[in-house]
Amino acid sequence: MELMRVGVGRRDSERIPEEALQRIISTLANKNDEIQNFIDTLNQTLKGVQENSSNILSELDEEFDSLYSILDEVKESMINSIKQEQARKSQELQSQLSQCNNALENSEELLEFATRSLDLKEPEEFSKAARQIKDRVTMASAFRLSLKPKVSDNMTHLMVDFSQERQMLQTLKFLPVPKAPEIDPVECLVADNSVTVAWRMPEEDNKIDHFILEYRKTNFDGLPRVKDERCWEIIDNIKGTEYTLSGLKFDSKYMNFRVRACNKAVAGEYSDPVTLETKALNFNLDSSSSHLNLRVEDTCVEWDPTGGKGQESKMKGKENKGSVHVTSLKKHTRSGTPSPKRTSIGSRPPAGRGSRDRFTGESYTVLGDTAIESGQHYWEVKAQKDCKSYSVGVAYKTLGKFDQLGKTNTSWCIHVNNWLQNTFAAKHNNKVKALDVTVPERIGVFCDFDGGQLSFYDASSKQLLYSFKTKFTQPVLPGFMVWCGGLSLNTGMQVPSAVRTLQKSENGMTGSASSLNNITQ
Repeated sequence: MELMRVGVGRRDSERIPEEALQRIISTLANKNDEIQNFIDTLNQTLKGVQENSSNILSELDEEFDSLYSILDEVKESMINSIKQEQARKSQELQSQLSQCNNALENSEELLEFATRSLDLKEPEEFSKAARQIKDRVTMASAFRLSLKPKVSDNMTHLMVDFSQERQMLQTLKFLPVPKAPEIDPVECLVADNSVTVAWRMPEEDNKIDHFILEYRKTNFDGLPRVKDERCWEIIDNIKGTEYTLSGLKFDSKYMNFRVRACNKAVAGEYSDPVTLETKALNFNLDSSSSHLNLRVEDTCVEWDPTGGKGQESKMKGKENKGSVHVTSLKKHTRSGTPSPKRTSIGSRPPAGRGSRDRFTGESYTVLGDTAIESGQHYWEVKAQKDCKSYSVGVAYKTLGKFDQLGKTNTSWCIHVNNWLQNTFAAKHNNKVKALDVTVPERIGVFCDFDGGQLSFYDASSKQLLYSFKTKFTQPVLPGFMVWCGGLSLNTGMQVPSAVRTLQKSENGMTGSASSLNNITQ
């Protein structure tokens, strides 16, 4: 008993750390999720077997019914041919028989007349009768009649021998199904918002006509989920063993792929599915904190000079409750004065999405709704042709509601001005660097959070426009300012290969922009 108590005491003293237990729980939860997904797959497969078997049986019945129908049609056609031949021969023989009967009747009558003529005593009468008999014999149909049947009774030309057809029917079997292809993950490539999928056949099959590639987006790693919320997309009639999907929006973490081979008659089994990572930064514009004069919808923002007034009228009822924010908003909207200076901006606690103050005054700003805390990311911005002024960049969550992009040490941007005079400049901490390049139609933004780099590119040519080098001390949000015009965003993009290549080497503009880049935060 004493030994047992000692043993129990030792087991109690060997306590598992909470972190280890959390890992065990996470492992068990993942395994349970994996098993549940496999159960769903088995149930789905079982249901598919039942449904497909029923469909195949129906198709088999239809095929045999079609064969029976063809045989019945052929039989009916042959029967008609035999009956038509029988009718033709019978008609010919009946006609010939009728002619023979008439000829025989006439000949018998003439024979009787000739026999009676032999009994005539008068030479003159005998001579006359003899001439008549001679003339009638000369003209008698019996002597012009063919005594050979026009048709025979032979019907062997309509006989059949289906021995070969019977042998062919006995060889009927199920169609040869192509084997499942094998997707080679090593040969697959995900780059520049394109996915190239490569596969091969386990053995050569020269009867394959084409392939079918299916894909779908998902946020789950590993095997495809049966209960995934997205449907499979289909690419048909692929002649080679490789296919590239281009121009994709990577709005999911992963994509599932599977492929099947087809011959002229039937499609084979699916390959084992392959899951490829397609992670990219996806964000919308945060309309809850945007300036009232901006009309925001997902990835589009447009200047609306009546927006503030409309919102103001809706909030008039709140003025009686002492709403300081509304009073302040009305004051600064009317005055049109520059934003006041604010102190201790960096010390203000970060505001979460939907909880921060709405931008006001002359800060016609809207931020993205997704913070960047690590990694490399890329997005593109396109301005309306008649847009008079806009800025594109990033900012800390602590950017003040009166602050304009690039005028504080919490934001970095490039600014385009088409009002009165045309200017193109990089801005940070109220310092400006004029850019001697043409404003592109689309601006690409590259943010390397860990590397402390924010670069702007011509999205089409990938020419570098400007690059900030800093050290981000807080998560940043994509930021946009627009006045008298509008902007549209393109997110869910991978960092382009050309941009990655340029980032590996020091670009020529970084050193020349040191007055804006090397700012202590």
